[in-house]
This record gives sequence, structure tokens and C-alpha cells, in this order.
Amino acid sequence: MKDITYDVRIHKTEKRRNAEGAVTSYRVLWKVAGKSWKEPYANAAQADAFRSELMTAARRGEAFSTITGRPISWKREEAILSWYSFTLAFVDAKWPYASPNHRRGIAEALVDATEVALSTEIGVPSRDIRRDALRWAYSTRIREGGEPPPELEKVVRWLDENTLPMSTFSEQGAGTALARGILDRISKTLSGKPAAANTANRKRMTLNSAMEFGQEIGVLTANPLKAVKWTKPRTLTTVDPRTVVNISQARGFLAEVEANSQRGKRMKAFFGCMYYAALRPEEVVDLRREHLHSLPEEGWGEMRLTNAEPRAGSRWTNSGRPRERRGLKHRAEGDTRRVPIHPELVALLRAHLNEFGTGPDRRVFIGPRGGLMTDRAYLKVFHEARAKAFTAEEALSPLMDVPYALRHAAVSTWLNAGVPAPQVAEWAGHSVDVLLRVYAKCIHGQDGEAMRRISEATKG
Repeated sequence: MKDITYDVRIHKTEKRRNAEGAVTSYRVLWKVAGKSWKEPYANAAQADAFRSELMTAARRGEAFSTITGRPISWKREEAILSWYSFTLAFVDAKWPYASPNHRRGIAEALVDATEVALSTEIGVPSRDIRRDALRWAYSTRIREGGEPPPELEKVVRWLDENTLPMSTFSEQGAGTALARGILDRISKTLSGKPAAANTANRKRMTLNSAMEFGQEIGVLTANPLKAVKWTKPRTLTTVDPRTVVNISQARGFLAEVEANSQRGKRMKAFFGCMYYAALRPEEVVDLRREHLHSLPEEGWGEMRLTNAEPRAGSRWTNSGRPRERRGLKHRAEGDTRRVPIHPELVALLRAHLNEFGTGPDRRVFIGPRGGLMTDRAYLKVFHEARAKAFTAEEALSPLMDVPYALRHAAVSTWLNAGVPAPQVAEWAGHSVDVLLRVYAKCIHGQDGEAMRRISEATKG
């Protein structure tokens, strides 16, 4: 049966002391399938009683849940699981199967929600250090194990002992109020202003997944979020045409990148891959020499992509490095993507390889010091070159305000050139329906042809 084990070890009760050495609480410690669990109590008698019940269940040979750490027969006990312990179980279950960026998104939602799920204001740590402690619990704790760093130890202990029980969600009135409070919190920024619609909706999806997990393990009888009438914020799903550059603007920008510095010379073809081949930044970072299948002296070439290295931050990767190599977005593991290389990009890549060669792992693009191309390095050059390439009015507008806008410009150019949507979707790594929805406002110059066809079809 899934999520159960008979591998249980129960340790001695731990006395928790304050700075003066006085005992403040008693904590029962035990392990289930190698994972450590703990339950705090105000006095020794309560702790001893709980430990005795664990011992009795283990001696009887009862199965324990690897999700809750308790005997599976303790349905009632599962219901009093604290919010903090529940979120740890949820993150532990999701971590092995989630991408680094997804892990970060899960943590962001839970950190916000936990602000509403505190059971007391007595001795509450500051907001910033509380959030730091939660991020440690939702990341480094899983990857590295062990105890929290000294500066977070007391905060983690406080959170462990001072969040609401999950049974609160089942209480009439209080459950709905708690769920509404959580939804209200994720709809705002730290400063209390309305959060971006995409952010609020993403966090709502994460919390909904958490509540469904609660139902799955028997902690919740129903999803409390569904009892709250919550208006989903409208999100912008289409590319803003104002961000899309034309070919003259793109060429001017690339010229300024080259003129920026020696560092800029290394990045001209880097940005060129985004504009001419519609590569995502994380795909350009991962580009290797073997991916450049064809670079002829004249005409079109071809690249075949296999991987990408999205940046999530060292806290969220398995390796502890800021980037982690993964399969292509929206593709099965091991799948590849063929992309044509525009003749101008062929020339840029040939010139780049001739001057700079390749770096470690045959990477086409490396940073100024020989390491990975970092966001900080290429963003600095991007903004400086953009400021020089555009007029003052253009520089203040949304026009190509971020590097990703170069990819949008490439896809828009292909569509406006009349390339069939399925072909564009294949090259760009999109599904056709997403492609047409996202770039609907960027397809120009076809209105006249459409109206001519309608006139022809409706002639008397």
C-alpha cells in the first residue's frame, strides 16, 4: 500500500529550554521510514502519554503513514495536524516531481498563506525572519536535511508550535473565515497592494492542490477553498504588440550590443538567437556546439535543441546551483526541437565561434569570466544597448522592455510572414492553440485579405 511503512523508531522526549535554562516545553521525537517527526507539549505528562501511544502502536505492528508520521489507525489524530506540519508534508510530497521554478512557486504561496494561519501573536517573530524560516523549511531542509541555521532555529521552533490545527478548516464559520483570509492574503503583495492577476491565480492553484492533498491523506473532509466565493482575477494572456520590435529596430539593438563592450561582443549572437530563432533565454544559455546542426557559409542553417537551463535560484534546485538543466519546455523528457537558423543568425554564430570558440561542456555562450552566462551579466548589456538603440520616446515605452520580447518579435515575424501556425508552433516550442491565443494581437496585415475573401464569398 502506498505511503505506509512499518519502519518506526521512537526516541526519548526532548526538553526544550529557554536562554536561562528553564524548561519551556517537551518534544516527542520519532522517525518514520527514516524521516524525523516531532510533537511539542506544554508539560511532561502530555508528552509521555503521546509517546506511550506511539510506542504501543509500534509494538502492535501497526502501519504508520509516511505522510503524517502517525499510525494509519489514528484518523482523529491526523485531523489535528498543524498547518505548519501539513505544509511540510505537502512540500515533501511535491518536491521530487516539481521543477525548481514550480518549487519556488509552491513555497511563495505557502509562505503567504502561513501569515494567516498563525494561532497566536504572542512572541511572534518579525515578518521577514519568519518568511526566511519558512523558505528554509520548504527548500534547504528537504535538499540538505539537518537542523535550521542558528539564526532561524528559534523561529522554526515557534512556527512548529504556533500554527492553527488543520481541524480549524472544518469548524463552522471559523473554517470559511480562515480560507477567505488565506485567499485574501495571496491576492495582495507584501505592501498590501493588489497582486498581479497571474501571481494571485498561480498561488490559488497551489493552495487548491494543497487542500486536495489534505483530502487525499484524510486531514480534510472537503476542500475549504471551494466554500469561498472568490472572483478569479483576469489575466493578460496575449503578447502586447507594443513590445514587439521590427527588423530595423532589432538590427539597431544588436549593433549597440556589439558596440557596448568586449562583453557585449560576446552577447550579440546570444541576443540574436532570441530574435532570429525565437529561443527562450534558458535555451540560449544551454546552447552547445552540437546543437548547431548546420552553419553553412551561405543560406539557412539548422539547430536541434535538447535541453534548457531555467534560472530558479540555488535554494530550489537539487544541485544548489542557480540553474538546473532540464528537458525542453512543453516537451517529453528526451524530446528535441528543430529550429531553422536565419542566414543573418548563421553569420552571427559563425563569427562568434571563430572569435570566442566554445566554453566548458562546449557551450556556445559563456560569461565574461568563463562561467555560465548569468542574468546579471546579459541584463546589464541589454538595458544599456536598448537605451542607445531606441529614441527617448521608445526607451520609455514597453517596446522590447525585457529580453523575452525578442522571442515574441521572432514568433510575430514568422506569423506575419504567412508561415503556417503549426510550423511556427513547432519551431517555437508551443502548441498551436496556445500560439494563436498568445500572439493573436501581433498578427498584422491580414485584415484586407480577409475582407476580400468575405466579399468574394458573399457576392450575389
